Amino acid sequence: MAPAPKRRDILVGGGLALSAAALGLRPAVAIEEVMLPFGNGARPLVAYPGKRPLLQMTARPPQLETPFAVFDEGAITPNDAFFVRYHLADIPTEIDPQAFRVAVTGHVERPLDLSLAEIQALPGRTEIAAVNQCSGNSRGFFAPRIAGGQLANGAMGCARWTGVPLKSVLDRAGVKAGAVQVSFGGLDGPVLPETPDFAKALPLDHANDGEVLLAWGMNGQDLPWLNGFPLRLVVPGYYGTYWVKHLNAITVLDTPFEGFWMKSAYRIPDNACACTEPGKAPDRT
Repeated sequence: MAPAPKRRDILVGGGLALSAAALGLRPAVAIEEVMLPFGNGARPLVAYPGKRPLLQMTARPPQLETPFAVFDEGAITPNDAFFVRYHLADIPTEIDPQAFRVAVTGHVERPLDLSLAEIQALPGRTEIAAVNQCSGNSRGFFAPRIAGGQLANGAMGCARWTGVPLKSVLDRAGVKAGAVQVSFGGLDGPVLPETPDFAKALPLDHANDGEVLLAWGMNGQDLPWLNGFPLRLVVPGYYGTYWVKHLNAITVLDTPFEGFWMKSAYRIPDNACACTEPGKAPDRT
């Protein structure tokens, strides 16, 4: 892995274009329009900084779907073709990797404020291949149609992720007895204060199993900006909603996390088919 780039490298070597595009929340180049095979399936094919032309579902925040033909190129999805999914529109447009820090707080013996270099120096550095898939992938094909982004089949990708186990950070901080969950936050945020900030949580046993990674590398390169530069959570086997991007906050909790994106959003009916008949409310979620 190459040394972390300097801030000037990010701004001049592609980040400046991204900053300009992201501040205006517009893609750099519109190529053509593609018709996906479902109702209201027209999508512009656009090229954002650092990305080849991808299918744009929304521009604010950027939500970009991989054209399905890309998956014929091989099992590993190239960085410039990897899908992009944000919930909130206030995405970071300028990050100095030398000044970047991750705060580790909460129910721990030793609160930490770690630099990227300190995280990279932790024990257990590894590389794993894992699929990241949006839980809304293929939603555009649902009948009857349901609320949410109307995606085809391109909100997924497989990459080789380089990082250290989250366990290495939790061991360094010293988890106190009674801890039950670990929550995660990133540098992206809401435009309006009424909108819940995006944060997710994992049970402590899962967070501490050695498989969940703090990743700074993707397919042998630094993470692309739109895929979470300079650090993201990688949760193999879980939908991408748990793979928090631009990760800068880890909090160990002694009570279950009840943020909107855990308690209210991403809920499914608790029955044998995990389904509800259209027009009816679920008995429980």
